[in-house]
Amino acid sequence: MKKSVVSICVILASFALSLPVSAQYRDEAPKSDVEAILDEAASAQEPVVITLEQALEIALSENISVKVADMEIERAEYAKKGSYAALWPQIDASGAYQRTIKKQVMYMDFDMSSLGGMLGGGTGGDTELPDGVELPDGVEIPDGAGSSTEDKPSSSNGGGMEVGRWNTWSTGVSAAMPLVNAQLWQSLKISGMDVELAVEKARASRLDMVTQVKQAYYSVLLSKQAFDVYKQVYENAVRNYEETQKKYDAEKASEMELIRSKTTVANAIPNVYNAESSVILALWQLKAVLGVDLEMNIDVAGALEDYGQQMFYDIHSHDGATLEDNTTMKQLAIQTEQLAQMVKMQKFANIPSLALAFNYSINAMTNDFKFSEYKWTPYSYVGLSLNIPIFAGGKRYNAIRQSENQYRQVQLQSLNTERQLKIAIRQHLTTMEMNMKSYYAAQDAVASAQKGYDIMEMSYQVGRGTLIELNDAQLALTQAQLAESQAIYNFLNAKAQLEQTLGQDFIVE
Repeated sequence: MKKSVVSICVILASFALSLPVSAQYRDEAPKSDVEAILDEAASAQEPVVITLEQALEIALSENISVKVADMEIERAEYAKKGSYAALWPQIDASGAYQRTIKKQVMYMDFDMSSLGGMLGGGTGGDTELPDGVELPDGVEIPDGAGSSTEDKPSSSNGGGMEVGRWNTWSTGVSAAMPLVNAQLWQSLKISGMDVELAVEKARASRLDMVTQVKQAYYSVLLSKQAFDVYKQVYENAVRNYEETQKKYDAEKASEMELIRSKTTVANAIPNVYNAESSVILALWQLKAVLGVDLEMNIDVAGALEDYGQQMFYDIHSHDGATLEDNTTMKQLAIQTEQLAQMVKMQKFANIPSLALAFNYSINAMTNDFKFSEYKWTPYSYVGLSLNIPIFAGGKRYNAIRQSENQYRQVQLQSLNTERQLKIAIRQHLTTMEMNMKSYYAAQDAVASAQKGYDIMEMSYQVGRGTLIELNDAQLALTQAQLAESQAIYNFLNAKAQLEQTLGQDFIVE
């Protein structure tokens, strides 16, 4: 029975020590371009180790939010170019066909019988015009125009003349161009600021992405550190169980101690599994932030201890931090300037504007569809159009007041945002300082706890200590090690958020 228990513990120990997280990785991937790293990670059997800088480069190339932000800049550029098109002539071609259903009737204030006398005094039938007299195209003499009212009844149109033809065709080209338009010129300045705002928003997306990558990267390091701690706890528990088993076989330990040591081993196994799962989930989160396939075989380089040695330098490198490069303040500054220009644009609506216009068209009016016999009549003009605003019911006045109100709102928002950001800076610096002190204290605690555990382990082996005391020493060591790692992680998280608040770019152009 005793041998079977030992065999089970040895098997469990071997299984835990063979977990993939603790496998030996290849050397760090050489600094290469993003595509080479991704191609290698897509087909590698063993994890390709990347540094934090390489992770940031991959995210800047593959992250979806960054791509969308770049597309937004491109959209703003197109909008700006489209607004400048208003300065160029607007040229349009047109064509139209019109079928007359009922012709217009023209009336004249004289006796139509006199017209009949002029046309030859006919009393019936078709009226013939004298030599040298022609009617304009589209004018028809109503029936009975050449006879008296006693001889002919009134026409259905009341004695008027029908004007026009059944088919009307027209085509032409028109052009218009503003010559003096202060409001239009001012709107072009605002469109240019839209591009500046889109660029700054894209920078904000990059800063946010960099912070997310850093935090995900540090989470992987923390998870791996916790895994190492719990794996060490498990190994110590197995070693203590084996020592207790030997003592029990030699009748120097009670069965209760053997059961307690076995329970300690069993309790350590779930912690190892949970730590392994945390590493896998943290790597998935990092891949998601990077914007790469979750199945890519990558791992992170370094350990949290590598960052612990530069805490003191990091916290003092941010002395005198300002909001000069903060992206939120820059966006508010651009929006404030936009609204200031908007106020001017609304005021310029009261200034007269001058425009140039040109039109050329040709028309044809016929009663048939014999296109080859159409007589096309050209018509064209060029002119200036002066528009002087006089009264619009207070519309322009209220538009100015509305823009001024929005301008004052953004100014107040900028003031409040600046105060909140300054508080955030102080909060991040305080968090960094607190965790730096916690780290140094945890270092001493780890050294003391490790020394205490080593002493207690030797004491237990020679029979001068109990298993309970040894487990207490192990618990103290575990807590100190986790506290040390957590302090570094909290410091790095606060530092990443501080750098985002200060607007510190990963790549400075």
